[in-house]
Amino acid sequence: MAYNIPEKYQDLTPAAQLDNKTLNKMVWMSCFLQASFNYERMQACGWLWGILPGLQKIHTNKEDLKASMAHNLDFLNTHPFLVTFVMGIVLSLEQNKADTQTIRSVRISAAGPLGGIGDALFWLTLVPITAGITANMALNNKSIIGAILFLAIFNAVQFAIRYFLMHWSYNLGTKAVTMLTSNAKEFTRAASILGIFTVGALIANYGTTSLRIMIVDPAINVQSLLDGILPKLIPLLITVGLYFLIKKGWTPIKCIILILITGIIGCAFGIFAGDSKAIDADGHPIPGGYNPLVQWYDYPAPAAPEKTGQQAWDALQNVVDQLAKEGTTVTMPE
Repeated sequence: MAYNIPEKYQDLTPAAQLDNKTLNKMVWMSCFLQASFNYERMQACGWLWGILPGLQKIHTNKEDLKASMAHNLDFLNTHPFLVTFVMGIVLSLEQNKADTQTIRSVRISAAGPLGGIGDALFWLTLVPITAGITANMALNNKSIIGAILFLAIFNAVQFAIRYFLMHWSYNLGTKAVTMLTSNAKEFTRAASILGIFTVGALIANYGTTSLRIMIVDPAINVQSLLDGILPKLIPLLITVGLYFLIKKGWTPIKCIILILITGIIGCAFGIFAGDSKAIDADGHPIPGGYNPLVQWYDYPAPAAPEKTGQQAWDALQNVVDQLAKEGTTVTMPE
């Protein structure tokens, strides 16, 4: 038998203010928002689990608690890092014993805009900036400290936002919804622009796709010519090409497959360069870092590495010793 959620609670006396300990507890429990994610009600189960400590303190009447739990199992889909914003608003309404239909409407209107804002704030801004800096540290220093710093910075920021939003929206109440909806478009656009700017800077700094092709006699490095026109030209062209493909309706999966196939074919034919520090049987470095399956052009042999001062001195000493054996005396400078 279906449970009919009443429009009003039986006990309409406003509940006491929730203490900070309960609010902080719900912040931690909000981390399990998507633990029971499903395609019928999305995050509803995780939402109820996170907000339940507050509901239990607000509704001492068991029937009111039952009604509150029932309508808090409605469909919900919001950003997992910003969910405490919605929790604070709903708890404020529950504390003042607002109509259940009002609470349901406010919950949906508050949760909806957070998806775009959260994606722009975290996935397009925080993650690229943090990952770009720490990944560079890990590559240059060959240390795990880069990964540790990434996790530390990312989680410190998102937990700080969780705590702030919970306390701020709970104290502000329904006014927070008005502030969110009136500025959501501008905030999302600003965060998106910053994220796109950051991603562009990462492409310029870390884009390493380059050509391996050299024209022999005279030897001309094609990549050097392109760098003279515009450094990182190949990564730029790849990025712009993918942008236009997505604008024409290509899905990200198709773009990834295209890049994968292009990379495999390009390396098989010795088109793209690599730097795997590979060496041949004689100990000489392999140009481009690998031997292509199809060698359709001759690559010049790499120049011998310059000798260090000690190596040059040792070589000179060997020549002096050889001349001394042949009866020629050579005085070495002090």
